[in-house]
Order: sequence, then C-alpha cells, then structure tokens
Amino acid sequence: MFGLALGAAIVGTAFPPQVSAEVSDADFNALKQAVLKLGEQVQNLQQTNSIAQQVHEQDVQQLQALQTKLAETQQIATNTEQKVIEAAQTQPLPKQPLDEATVNHNFMMLGDAEFQYAKVAGQHGAFALADFAPIFLYRAGDNVLFEAGFDTTIQNNATNKGAGYTTTFNLSFAQIDYVMNDYITFCAGYIVLPLGTYTERAAGWLNKIPDDPLAVDALLPGAGAGAELRGAVPLGDAGKFINYSVWGVNGVSSADGTANAGALDLGGNVGVTSDGSTANLNGNPSGGARLGVFMPFPYKPHYDMELGISGQSGQWDNSGNYLWSAGVLDAAFHFGPNVEVKGEYILTRYGSQDLGVNTQQGWWIQAAYKLAGLNLELPAINNMELVGRYDGLLNNYDADKNTFDYNTQRYTLGMIYYITNTLLLEGDYEFLNSNDPAQANQLLLQLSLGF
Repeated sequence: MFGLALGAAIVGTAFPPQVSAEVSDADFNALKQAVLKLGEQVQNLQQTNSIAQQVHEQDVQQLQALQTKLAETQQIATNTEQKVIEAAQTQPLPKQPLDEATVNHNFMMLGDAEFQYAKVAGQHGAFALADFAPIFLYRAGDNVLFEAGFDTTIQNNATNKGAGYTTTFNLSFAQIDYVMNDYITFCAGYIVLPLGTYTERAAGWLNKIPDDPLAVDALLPGAGAGAELRGAVPLGDAGKFINYSVWGVNGVSSADGTANAGALDLGGNVGVTSDGSTANLNGNPSGGARLGVFMPFPYKPHYDMELGISGQSGQWDNSGNYLWSAGVLDAAFHFGPNVEVKGEYILTRYGSQDLGVNTQQGWWIQAAYKLAGLNLELPAINNMELVGRYDGLLNNYDADKNTFDYNTQRYTLGMIYYITNTLLLEGDYEFLNSNDPAQANQLLLQLSLGF
C-alpha cells in the first residue's frame, strides 16, 4: 500500500494540472490593427526605394551627358588653340604704337644727393657741400638701353679769389647699351671705366664713407669716350660666374699739349676742344680690360667673395711718344649679412719729357660691421653700422713744386645711422699722416639720400 501511494504521488507530480486561458476581442483587434499598420509601412518603404532608384538612374544619365559635352568642349578648345598657334606662326602680329603710359614706364630717374658738413683742423667748420647726382635710364626696346649720369655741385668761390658761389654741372657718363645676348652687352659713348670696382659700384651714397679713397681720385680716370663689351658667364649652377669687360677709349691726354709730367690729364680727352675749332690732338686710343670671378661660399647664405684684375694702357701725349699704363687688383668679401671687407691696390706708370718714367701707387681697404649682428633687439643699435678705412698714396705729383715725393696715409673711423634703407646719416673722423703740409685731419658729417 505504501508503494502504491508513493507511485501515485510521483505520477501526480510529473503531470501538472491543465491551465486554460482565453484571449479577449479587444486584444485581438489591437493586434490586428498593429499588423495592418506594419504592412502599410512596408509598402510605403518599397515605394520610396523605387522612387530613389529612378532618381539615381536619372542622375547617372545626366552625369554621362555632361561628361560627353565636356569632352566635346575640350576637343573644340584644343582645336581652336592649335589653329591660333598656327596662325601666329604663319602671320606676324602687327606692331602696336607705344602709348604715353608705355613710354613713361620705360623711363626712370635714379641717383643720389648729399649734404655735407666739414671741420678741418686749423680751419672753421662749415657746411661744405651740396650735391645732386641724377641718373636717367631709358629702355628703347627689348635690347636697347640708354643711361646718363650728371653731377651738380655748389662751391664757394673764395679759393678762386671771387665772391659768392659757383654751381658746377658735369656729365659723369652717357652711354647706349645694346644687349646682344645673355652673355654680351655692347656699350658706346662716355662710359664708366671698370678699373677696379669702386667707380662703378661704390661712389655716391653707396659709399659708406663721405669722401673717396685718395688713390681713386688721384690715379685713375673715372670715365672715357669710346666703346666696350661686357658681360658675365656662369660657372655651373652653384651661383659662381665670371664677369668681364673689354674697352677702347680715347684715354688720358695732355692738358697743354706738352709731354711734361705735370700736363697729364686723366679726364679731359673726350674729343673736341673748348673753342670748337679743332679736335683733340691725341689720336692714339688706349685699351683696357677687367676679369673678375664671383664665388659664393657653399652652404653659407650671404657668404661670398669676388676677386678681379683690370688694367688700361695707351699713349697720352699729343706726339705719341710716351705711354700711360694702370693696373688694379680688387677684392670684396661678405661674411654673413653684417660683415663686409673690400679694397683695391692701384699702380700707374707713365713716361714724361721732363721727369722720365714716373711710378705712382695707392691702395685702400675698408671694413664695415652692422650692429644688428649683436642681436640686442634695440632699434637705435640695430640701425647703426661701424666703418673703418685705411688708404694711402705714394709719389703723387705736385704741379707747384714739380716733385713726386709726397707720401700720404690716412686712417678713417666712422659710423652710419640708417634712418631708412636709402636715407643715411654718416659721420667719420680722418687721421692723416703726410709730408704734404696741405693735408690735415678733418671731421666729416654727411646726409645721403639714394633714390
């Protein structure tokens, strides 16, 4: 009995009693409405996808049409360009007359102006110099250039035993330049002579000291009437090049027609005498040349050097019996943007009737340092540059004493204040060591403007 009771209990446990549930009409209707709405949403989504597919197909067709039109347009442009090129090659364009704007654009005026104060030892200090030196440039074509420079100065007439002042107006140079190609330029006229580099590159406001080196003024002609070939040839692609000049000019001459040493005239042989009656009697032209090489330092910006040698020789007296010759060695170095060192050595020799062969020599070396290299971030200091120069002259001829025994050496210390890049306030003091009693120490102040 116990076993049967236990088995019945186990079977009753394994099979739970049946549970029954009923779904109401409200729940069934709600479920039906949800299913209907879901069907509508699926149908709407299918219609949207169909419309998007149609729009995409239209966009693709329009894009293909645009690409076809673009290809046609490019082909038309290419054909038109080819026809224009062919027409330009077969039919030259007519020359257009120059209008006023073009002519004015081809004309420029450059130059410099200086205003100077001087205090010579043993003399009164005074405003000593006012100078205006314009340079006119005109471009007459792609290859034709014209340049002319003038120098206008006022001076006191006291040294000439006169009253008031005199204004001098001189033609410094006037030449026509024809650019033959990238390496050769032909120049003709009253040309600047490249005996050294000072006359061409450092005169006027470009000079960092108010006056010129002694030897440049005393020993070399600044310009000459004649013709010149000049240019430059690159050496590789590292910025190196050779510059050259070859010229033939009237050369130096005799001031009074004699072959005496004191009659040597460095700048008067330009053709016609002042009365216009006869041409200059010295018909023996002189020739000269300069060869220089410019070399930048590799991998060092603003580091470079230039070395040059130049010379000129020709007969100077009217009878053509005596020879005048000059040779110049020049050098320039830049050690960064703030340090510059340059100089020249000049040697001249000429024969004469009264004193035989006369040898003269001179030199100058100049160094400059911009205080901006100190990196002090001070505006007044950064605008300053220190300058020093040592120059000398040996055996300079003295017409009054008829001797050549003067020996002058000069030491100059100065400073430049850059008001702007082209407006400079310069000042220096010059110490002279000379056996010429006319030479003396002096203080120079100058306001220079380059334009």
